[in-house]
Amino acid sequence: MRSLHGAGALVSIDLNAICDNWRLLAARVAPADCAAVVKADAYGLGASRVGPALAGAGCKHFFVAHLDEGMALRPHLPAQATVYVMHGVPPGAEAECAAHGLVPVLNSRQQIDAWRDVAISLGRRLPAIVQVDSGMARLGLSAPELQQLAREPSAFDGIAVAYVMSHLACADEPDHPANAVQLANFVAARRLLPAAPATFANSSGIFLGSAYHFELARPGAALYGVAPVPGRPNPMRPVVRLQGKVIQTRTVAAGAAVGYSFSWVAPQASRIATVSVGYADGYLRSLSGRGAAWLGETELPLVGRVSMDTITVEITALPEGAIGPGTLLDLLSPQHTVDDVAARAGTIGYEILTSLGSRYERSYG
Repeated sequence: MRSLHGAGALVSIDLNAICDNWRLLAARVAPADCAAVVKADAYGLGASRVGPALAGAGCKHFFVAHLDEGMALRPHLPAQATVYVMHGVPPGAEAECAAHGLVPVLNSRQQIDAWRDVAISLGRRLPAIVQVDSGMARLGLSAPELQQLAREPSAFDGIAVAYVMSHLACADEPDHPANAVQLANFVAARRLLPAAPATFANSSGIFLGSAYHFELARPGAALYGVAPVPGRPNPMRPVVRLQGKVIQTRTVAAGAAVGYSFSWVAPQASRIATVSVGYADGYLRSLSGRGAAWLGETELPLVGRVSMDTITVEITALPEGAIGPGTLLDLLSPQHTVDDVAARAGTIGYEILTSLGSRYERSYG
């Protein structure tokens, strides 16, 4: 871990809050099981730290996107935990996936055939999840593929189907008619596949009700504090605090321009702090003129453009000498959440979290 003396900013990650969020979701879906989606390095927060913490809280099912993510995570989890690879196995890597004890999500007839072939070659049944496309048109078996498989009883020889899976496209909009359509499509698709438990609900899907829970729910963003249902009170605990370090302060005269393209001009004599965070650190350029930093409860508006390595904030509201080089200002905090910052950036909390860069010093508590 790099020293804060050398880093431009600090990210503090509350592992206890992540575990509490998982427990809340697990209680909500009970008696179904509750997994944890830790793809994209646990949404940017560090899968090698988040995974073991969740395993200690009782989580036994972990989902990643890529085979490499699964191989990197597997040594950090107890033997009884299962790691599922949502993109399935790249062609030619099936034996490697099996050797690492990972469970692929089979999304196509080609992936099913390749996994069956490696199982037969190894002389043992290999577990897998089978995904169906219930209407999102992204991953999973299409309706024609399902019909074809239903006519071939030997298609799953050597494969132990652990779950049948699909993914909701509009779960964060509880009243969207697509949710009920996808549920009906999923129920119908399961009848054409080997009998197995099902996994359907993501973070937002959990809040659509028990009809969507089946035997295993797969929350991701909600574990990390993102509101599962936008526009409604967020039941999840905040997880991340991002603090940027002040490099320099200065006073500018009325009419002085600040930053690239002179996009902000001081309406009056103003004091400015330059902070060591920029878009290279995942502090999105779309926050130019919209973002803010905070010292305690005092909001310090971001003025000018977000640069690669720096932002500038107006500190005129603070007393003279209140901050200086080395002062840490909040950019994300429990009071100013990832969803709040995402709204200012015109995006979603997922992007804010997964954009967090590698130059921060990270601390876990």
